[in-house]
Amino acid sequence: MPLGRPLAPLELTDEIRQQLESYRNSRSLPHGLVRRAEIVLLAAEGWPNEAISATVGLSRATVGKWRQRFLDHGIEGLYDEWRSGAPRSIADEQVAEVVFKTLQTKPDEETHWSVRGMAKACGVSKDAVHRIWKTFGLKPHLQEYFKLSTDPFFVDKTRDIVGLYLDPPDHALVLCVDEKSQIQALERSQPLLPLGLGYLEGVTHDYKRHGTTTLFAALNVATGQVLTQCKPRHRHQEFLQFLRHIEANVPEDLDIHLILDNYGTHKQPKVRKWLANRPRFHMHFTPTYASWLNQVEIWFNIITRRAIRRGSFRKVKELIERIEGFTAKWNADAQPFMWTATADSILAKIKRLCERISATQH
Repeated sequence: MPLGRPLAPLELTDEIRQQLESYRNSRSLPHGLVRRAEIVLLAAEGWPNEAISATVGLSRATVGKWRQRFLDHGIEGLYDEWRSGAPRSIADEQVAEVVFKTLQTKPDEETHWSVRGMAKACGVSKDAVHRIWKTFGLKPHLQEYFKLSTDPFFVDKTRDIVGLYLDPPDHALVLCVDEKSQIQALERSQPLLPLGLGYLEGVTHDYKRHGTTTLFAALNVATGQVLTQCKPRHRHQEFLQFLRHIEANVPEDLDIHLILDNYGTHKQPKVRKWLANRPRFHMHFTPTYASWLNQVEIWFNIITRRAIRRGSFRKVKELIERIEGFTAKWNADAQPFMWTATADSILAKIKRLCERISATQH
């Protein structure tokens, strides 16, 4: 039997023993903590360190370390000690300088700071600049686009349209209507290279043009289903044809509320006359430069990304067939878009944006 100092007795209360056994049987705790709990439980049963070492697969010294840590600190002693790591190499003043320069200055003859440019200007590494920008949420290489509406009735129109989304009228259908004009039937000059393990789908940068079509769409806010027609041109005549298409597909006992933008064809005299003779049609125009209030724009973005942009079409007919096929598939499993923004929250956001603009001008 090996000689050495006698081991200090290790006794456990029932509560501590149950806690250690739960650690030992856990499948979610770190493996190191599980083994340390087993060391303490075996030691409490009177096992010598050499036998525990052989059982748990650790050295005698490591077993003795965790045994002593438990005697000194209890269960808390079985957790890893906090390590301070290497001391900081960048002073607070340097961090502040990077943040200040990023927010308040621009490099000579350039539109924005790069990581390497800022590193050179502040005398720190590019990795340090990257960490500082990430910590403070600074992204000088990106821009966020915006366009403030100049419509004098912006507030009234916003409340009207958002009210239709959040509290639609009874015995009526709310349809978001718009046109996606000049959709090009583009044929790639060479065949696509298929997607594979380790490489992307390959596509040529050039293409042949085979004409265009205009997609008219009406999104049912309540169901998410879309009524569409493709037309060769984008005039008030085509818009009137689409209105007749809507009229034919909506039950006669329902009013029709149309949400649409201020494009000229929507207000053409012949269109106004046609609508005046059909009192169940109610027009709601989005504010100027606020087409984002029209939910059909979301659907246009979806069909562009998923069915049109990456396609290759030898003629307009193929493009129209793709649009019609995607629409049929969409309608078979349609879900309404969940509109949660209130008019007040939208107006508050616009107010904050105006305040930011005002602050930069002083």
